[in-house]
Parts: sequence; C-alpha cells; structure tokens
Amino acid sequence: MWKLETDDGFFRIYDSKKMVAGYFDPDYGDIFPKENSEEIVASMLKNHDKILGGVVMVPLVKFGLFDTDLDTDINTIEQNITRVNEHLQKWKNFLSDTDRQTHSIRISHTDQDMLTITFEVKFSKPTPLETKHLQEELFTTLDLLQKSGLL
Repeated sequence: MWKLETDDGFFRIYDSKKMVAGYFDPDYGDIFPKENSEEIVASMLKNHDKILGGVVMVPLVKFGLFDTDLDTDINTIEQNITRVNEHLQKWKNFLSDTDRQTHSIRISHTDQDMLTITFEVKFSKPTPLETKHLQEELFTTLDLLQKSGLL
C-alpha cells in the first residue's frame, strides 16, 4: 500500500492512490566531514548501509481558513475550527499512544493554510537503506496514521 521513492537523500512516501502522503528523512548518523555530506549520503544509499530510523513528516491539519480569497460566514468558520480541534485531538492521542512526545510542527512549505508535523521513528533493527526494507519498518506507523484518520 505504501511506496517510497528516494529523492536527494530523503524519501517521498506515496499512498495507494500514488499521492504524496509525507516524507521520510533517514538518520544517517554523524557525517564527517560535513563538506562531503552529499557524497557520503549518496554512497550510503548506494551501498544500502544500515540505519536505526529517522524522521517522518506528514500533514498535521489543513485549516480551510487562510485562503486569500476567503469569503465565508461565522457558521462555516465555527465548523472549521471544530473540525480542526477534533483532528488535533486525534493527533494528541496518536502521539500519546505511540509515546512520541517529541515532535515539531511547522507551516507547510507548499500550502500556507496547512501545518505539518515531524516526529522520530526508531526501527526495530538496523535496516538497510533500501526502499523495500524501509517500507517494512515504516508500514506500521503509516498504517496506524491512516487507521486513525490522520493520513
């Protein structure tokens, strides 16, 4: 159901409809020297070096309020705020239930009306930098996000 494609050191996560669902940024460890980081990461990818995890970035919530052409009424605003609050509660439950209290929330780089969330993923074992193996390790988290109505 989930598919990963490498893109300049990170991986795009696609859902079953071939839509970008998020991104996975592997933890490549301490890269030294920093000036050669691109070459080192490329080599690690080519050699399928093993990693212990990384970070996942997915959409957190789309507000439906911050559009420059917004022309609405108070009831619609209230409905959107209620929807956002309910969605944020699902996220709080997910983060608590999966013991992921450390996370980062930012404005999406592609949509100023949406926030994204980034959180750490630790693998069950050292995992080769190969899409098949990474997908296997990420599947549980992605599936849980989808079943929770968060993706």
